[in-house]
Amino acid sequence: MSAATYIRYELLRTFRNKRFMIFSLGFPLALYYLIAAPNRNVGDLGNSGISAPLYIMCGLAAFGTMSAMLSSGARIAGERAVGWNRQLRITPLTTRNYFRAKVLTGYALALTSLLLLYTAGATLGVSMAAGDWVQMTLLILVGLIPFAAAGILLGHLLTVDSIGPVIGGLTALLSILGGAWFPIASSGTMHDLAQLVPSYWLVQASRIAVGGQAWGATGWIVMGAWAAAMIVLAGRAYRRDTKRA
Repeated sequence: MSAATYIRYELLRTFRNKRFMIFSLGFPLALYYLIAAPNRNVGDLGNSGISAPLYIMCGLAAFGTMSAMLSSGARIAGERAVGWNRQLRITPLTTRNYFRAKVLTGYALALTSLLLLYTAGATLGVSMAAGDWVQMTLLILVGLIPFAAAGILLGHLLTVDSIGPVIGGLTALLSILGGAWFPIASSGTMHDLAQLVPSYWLVQASRIAVGGQAWGATGWIVMGAWAAAMIVLAGRAYRRDTKRA
């Protein structure tokens, strides 16, 4: 099986799974309308000068893309349960192309989630300069690298029965620590702890839309360290899983 064929198969299989698409992409979208629509006329949320639809869209952009990336683990766990991974190992597909397909599929879902949220935001009056849209989107995509590797890691460590609750709980916890649902204080223990988790910097990437700044040195160092650690651990989990099979 060639790399191009496998990537095409992965994309088609993922986007044809209606139940998966509804829960993976539909939930952030429905949540956005449930929270933002009743507050669409709030133009100064908490005396911040930021409209409620814009602020909520940014938080859910981080939540939705993070969830989309981690969801690759559920697909991997399902493949392991039915023995599909063992079948792939007797094909010419390399480990690098296997990981590449999983990451590209995750990014395709994340971009779809972003597009849906951007469109939803526009229907509620959200507008920004083109440069802000582009800068925010690009930085979010970079910020998803650790989550792409984390999804692969979880998929090779957990079973089908356990991975759903783990991903759901992990996404919720990271969203809270990252400030997706409410602002993190500018100082104190919570602020110091938040800066050590990748979700905080993913949320900061989305905050460019509300006047936030791109990452400084701390953000790049933290994200780089998390990305490197997750990639190494994902590779080890895959190799261990291969030896067991």
